[in-house]
Amino acid sequence: MTPAYLEPTQESGRALLMRGIAGPVVMLNLIRLRDVADYSEAPELAPATPISGAQAFDLYIAHTMPFLKDSGGELALLGRGGPFFIGPPDERWDVAMLVRQGSVQSFVAFASNPAYLVGLGHRTAAISDSRLLPLEEVAALSG
Repeated sequence: MTPAYLEPTQESGRALLMRGIAGPVVMLNLIRLRDVADYSEAPELAPATPISGAQAFDLYIAHTMPFLKDSGGELALLGRGGPFFIGPPDERWDVAMLVRQGSVQSFVAFASNPAYLVGLGHRTAAISDSRLLPLEEVAALSG
C-alpha cells in the first residue's frame, strides 16, 4: 500500500525555500477525500453529526479563504476530479486546486498563520491523501 501524504516535512520545506523561486508561486494541490470525515485529531472542530470528507473540505476552504486573501494569495481554481485522461486507471484524485501566492515567503507566512492553523483540522479530517507541487511560472522551460 502506498503511504499517504498529508503534511509537508522539514526537508520538503527546506527544499522549497532552497529552490529560490523569485516571484509568484502556484501550488498545485491534488486531494483524495475520505468518505466520512475523521475528526479524531481535531475533535474540537467536529460537527455534532458525522459529515463527508467533501463537506469537511468545504469547511476548510471557507475557513481558509480570508487568510489566503489577506496574505495576497488567491484560489485560482478549485475543481472536481475524476478519471485520468492520461494516467493510471486505478488512481484517482477527487479535488484539484491551484493556489497562487505572490512569493514563497507569502505562502509560508500564510501557511504558518496561527489563526489559519486553528481550522487546519477540517483539512486533516477531510483528506485521506494529497500532493502539493509548487510551480514556478516561466515563459519557457529552457529559460
